[in-house]
Amino acid sequence: MHISEGILPLSVWASGYAVAVTVAAVSMRNMDMEEIPKISVLTAVFFIASLIKVPLGPASIHLILNGLLGVILGRRAFIAIMLGIILQAIIFGHGGITVIGINTLMMGTGALVGYGVWRLRHLVNFKKKEMIFGALAGAIGSVTSGSMLAAFLMTTGQAFNTIAEGVLLAHIPIMIIEAVVTGACADFLHRIRPDMLTGHRKSGYQ
Repeated sequence: MHISEGILPLSVWASGYAVAVTVAAVSMRNMDMEEIPKISVLTAVFFIASLIKVPLGPASIHLILNGLLGVILGRRAFIAIMLGIILQAIIFGHGGITVIGINTLMMGTGALVGYGVWRLRHLVNFKKKEMIFGALAGAIGSVTSGSMLAAFLMTTGQAFNTIAEGVLLAHIPIMIIEAVVTGACADFLHRIRPDMLTGHRKSGYQ
Protein backbone atom coordinates (compact mmCIF):
# COMPACT_ATOMS: atom_id res chain seq x y z
CA MET A 1 0.00 0.00 0.00
CA HIS A 2 2.11 2.80 -1.32
CA ILE A 3 1.08 6.43 -1.52
CA SER A 4 2.36 8.01 -4.71
CA GLU A 5 4.74 10.94 -4.78
CA GLY A 6 3.24 14.41 -5.14
CA ILE A 7 -0.06 13.58 -3.44
CA LEU A 8 0.60 14.60 0.16
CA PRO A 9 1.36 18.16 1.31
CA LEU A 10 4.92 18.96 2.38
CA SER A 11 4.01 19.17 6.06
CA VAL A 12 2.65 15.61 6.04
CA TRP A 13 5.43 13.79 4.20
CA ALA A 14 8.17 15.76 5.99
CA SER A 15 6.62 14.84 9.34
CA GLY A 16 6.44 11.26 8.11
CA TYR A 17 10.20 11.22 7.56
CA ALA A 18 10.87 12.64 11.02
CA VAL A 19 8.65 10.14 12.81
CA ALA A 20 9.81 7.16 10.72
CA VAL A 21 13.50 7.89 11.37
CA THR A 22 12.81 8.26 15.10
CA VAL A 23 10.91 4.98 15.30
CA ALA A 24 13.62 3.24 13.25
CA ALA A 25 16.30 4.48 15.65
CA VAL A 26 14.36 3.11 18.62
CA SER A 27 13.75 -0.19 16.80
CA MET A 28 17.50 -0.59 16.21
CA ARG A 29 18.43 -0.09 19.84
CA ASN A 30 20.65 -2.89 21.22
CA MET A 31 20.59 -4.73 17.89
CA ASP A 32 23.20 -7.49 17.56
CA MET A 33 25.09 -8.40 14.40
CA GLU A 34 23.59 -11.89 14.65
CA GLU A 35 20.16 -10.43 13.93
CA ILE A 36 21.13 -8.94 10.57
CA PRO A 37 20.76 -12.14 8.46
CA LYS A 38 17.27 -12.76 9.83
CA ILE A 39 16.24 -9.16 9.21
CA SER A 40 17.66 -9.37 5.68
CA VAL A 41 15.66 -12.49 4.84
CA LEU A 42 12.41 -10.95 6.09
CA THR A 43 13.19 -7.73 4.20
CA ALA A 44 13.34 -9.84 1.04
CA VAL A 45 10.02 -11.53 1.91
CA PHE A 46 8.34 -8.15 2.38
CA PHE A 47 9.99 -6.75 -0.76
CA ILE A 48 8.71 -9.56 -2.97
CA ALA A 49 5.22 -9.80 -1.43
CA SER A 50 4.53 -6.09 -1.84
CA LEU A 51 5.72 -5.93 -5.46
CA ILE A 52 2.44 -7.47 -6.63
CA LYS A 53 0.12 -4.48 -6.31
CA VAL A 54 -3.26 -3.26 -7.50
CA PRO A 55 -3.40 0.48 -8.35
CA LEU A 56 -6.18 2.38 -6.59
CA GLY A 57 -6.18 6.06 -7.54
CA PRO A 58 -3.18 7.85 -6.00
CA ALA A 59 -2.32 4.75 -3.95
CA SER A 60 -1.99 1.00 -4.40
CA ILE A 61 -2.91 -2.04 -2.34
CA HIS A 62 -1.03 -5.31 -1.99
CA LEU A 63 -0.05 -7.97 0.50
CA ILE A 64 2.20 -6.55 3.20
CA LEU A 65 2.89 -9.47 5.56
CA ASN A 66 3.77 -6.88 8.21
CA GLY A 67 1.99 -8.93 10.86
CA LEU A 68 4.19 -11.89 9.94
CA LEU A 69 7.29 -9.72 10.20
CA GLY A 70 6.13 -8.54 13.62
CA VAL A 71 5.63 -12.14 14.76
CA ILE A 72 9.13 -13.16 13.66
CA LEU A 73 11.21 -9.99 14.10
CA GLY A 74 9.40 -8.11 16.85
CA ARG A 75 10.28 -4.42 16.87
CA ARG A 76 13.03 -5.05 14.31
CA ALA A 77 10.23 -5.52 11.76
CA PHE A 78 10.09 -1.75 11.34
CA ILE A 79 13.70 -1.80 10.10
CA ALA A 80 13.02 -4.59 7.61
CA ILE A 81 10.03 -2.73 6.21
CA MET A 82 11.91 0.56 5.93
CA LEU A 83 14.74 -1.14 4.02
CA GLY A 84 12.27 -2.83 1.69
CA ILE A 85 10.45 0.42 0.95
CA ILE A 86 13.70 2.28 0.29
CA LEU A 87 14.79 -0.42 -2.18
CA GLN A 88 11.40 -0.40 -3.92
CA ALA A 89 11.46 3.39 -4.26
CA ILE A 90 15.00 3.42 -5.66
CA ILE A 91 14.80 0.38 -7.94
CA PHE A 92 11.20 0.43 -9.14
CA GLY A 93 9.99 3.91 -8.25
CA HIS A 94 7.20 2.53 -6.08
CA GLY A 95 5.72 5.38 -4.10
CA GLY A 96 8.60 7.79 -4.46
CA ILE A 97 11.51 9.23 -2.52
CA THR A 98 9.56 11.93 -0.69
CA VAL A 99 6.99 9.47 0.68
CA ILE A 100 9.41 6.83 1.96
CA GLY A 101 8.79 8.04 5.50
CA ILE A 102 4.99 7.97 5.19
CA ASN A 103 4.94 4.56 3.48
CA THR A 104 7.30 3.18 6.12
CA LEU A 105 5.08 4.53 8.88
CA MET A 106 1.96 2.99 7.34
CA MET A 107 3.36 -0.50 6.99
CA GLY A 108 5.84 -0.42 9.86
CA THR A 109 3.25 0.67 12.41
CA GLY A 110 1.08 -2.25 11.35
CA ALA A 111 4.02 -4.57 12.01
CA LEU A 112 4.56 -3.13 15.49
CA VAL A 113 0.85 -3.43 16.30
CA GLY A 114 0.93 -7.02 15.06
CA TYR A 115 3.92 -7.67 17.30
CA GLY A 116 1.99 -6.26 20.25
CA VAL A 117 -0.95 -8.56 19.51
CA TRP A 118 1.40 -11.54 19.18
CA ARG A 119 2.88 -10.89 22.63
CA LEU A 120 -0.57 -11.27 24.19
CA ARG A 121 -0.43 -15.03 23.58
CA HIS A 122 1.57 -15.38 26.81
CA LEU A 123 -1.54 -14.36 28.76
CA VAL A 124 -3.51 -17.44 27.71
CA ASN A 125 -2.93 -21.17 27.62
CA PHE A 126 -4.78 -23.24 25.05
CA LYS A 127 -4.00 -25.31 21.98
CA LYS A 128 -3.23 -23.57 18.72
CA LYS A 129 -2.81 -20.21 20.43
CA GLU A 130 0.13 -19.46 18.15
CA MET A 131 -2.08 -19.92 15.10
CA ILE A 132 -4.86 -17.77 16.56
CA PHE A 133 -2.65 -14.94 17.74
CA GLY A 134 -0.61 -15.13 14.55
CA ALA A 135 -3.81 -14.74 12.54
CA LEU A 136 -4.89 -11.82 14.72
CA ALA A 137 -1.48 -10.20 14.28
CA GLY A 138 -1.74 -10.53 10.51
CA ALA A 139 -5.29 -9.21 10.33
CA ILE A 140 -4.87 -6.33 12.76
CA GLY A 141 -1.51 -5.35 11.25
CA SER A 142 -3.13 -5.14 7.83
CA VAL A 143 -6.14 -3.17 9.11
CA THR A 144 -3.85 -0.74 10.93
CA SER A 145 -1.87 -0.01 7.78
CA GLY A 146 -4.99 0.27 5.63
CA SER A 147 -6.56 2.70 8.09
CA MET A 148 -3.42 4.83 8.14
CA LEU A 149 -3.35 4.89 4.34
CA ALA A 150 -6.95 6.11 4.27
CA ALA A 151 -6.20 8.72 6.94
CA PHE A 152 -3.19 10.07 5.04
CA LEU A 153 -5.24 10.33 1.84
CA MET A 154 -7.87 12.32 3.71
CA THR A 155 -5.25 14.94 4.62
CA THR A 156 -5.19 15.95 0.95
CA GLY A 157 -8.77 17.26 1.11
CA GLN A 158 -12.12 16.17 -0.30
CA ALA A 159 -10.64 15.00 -3.62
CA PHE A 160 -9.47 11.63 -2.29
CA ASN A 161 -12.08 10.94 0.40
CA THR A 162 -13.97 8.50 -1.83
CA ILE A 163 -10.75 6.70 -2.69
CA ALA A 164 -9.89 6.51 1.02
CA GLU A 165 -13.18 4.73 1.64
CA GLY A 166 -12.43 2.37 -1.24
CA VAL A 167 -9.03 1.60 0.28
CA LEU A 168 -10.67 0.46 3.52
CA LEU A 169 -13.11 -1.81 1.67
CA ALA A 170 -10.33 -3.23 -0.50
CA HIS A 171 -8.40 -4.25 2.59
CA ILE A 172 -11.09 -6.66 3.77
CA PRO A 173 -9.92 -9.53 1.50
CA ILE A 174 -6.30 -8.57 2.13
CA MET A 175 -6.91 -8.74 5.88
CA ILE A 176 -8.31 -12.27 5.51
CA ILE A 177 -5.37 -13.45 3.41
CA GLU A 178 -2.86 -11.89 5.81
CA ALA A 179 -4.59 -13.59 8.74
CA VAL A 180 -4.50 -17.01 7.09
CA VAL A 181 -0.87 -16.72 5.98
CA THR A 182 0.45 -15.32 9.27
CA GLY A 183 -1.55 -17.76 11.40
CA ALA A 184 -0.36 -20.75 9.36
CA CYS A 185 3.27 -19.60 9.42
CA ALA A 186 3.19 -18.93 13.16
CA ASP A 187 1.75 -22.38 13.86
CA PHE A 188 4.25 -24.07 11.54
CA LEU A 189 7.26 -22.29 13.02
CA HIS A 190 6.05 -22.98 16.55
CA ARG A 191 6.06 -26.71 15.77
CA ILE A 192 9.23 -26.86 13.68
CA ARG A 193 11.45 -23.92 14.71
CA PRO A 194 9.98 -22.11 17.73
CA ASP A 195 13.25 -20.21 18.15
CA MET A 196 12.41 -18.33 14.96
CA LEU A 197 9.46 -16.61 16.62
CA THR A 198 9.98 -13.40 18.54
CA GLY A 199 9.40 -13.73 22.26
CA HIS A 200 10.56 -17.34 22.37
CA ARG A 201 12.70 -17.75 25.47
CA LYS A 202 15.70 -18.90 23.43
CA SER A 203 15.28 -16.18 20.84
CA GLY A 204 17.13 -12.90 21.04
CA TYR A 205 14.46 -11.08 19.05
CA GLN A 206 12.18 -9.47 21.61
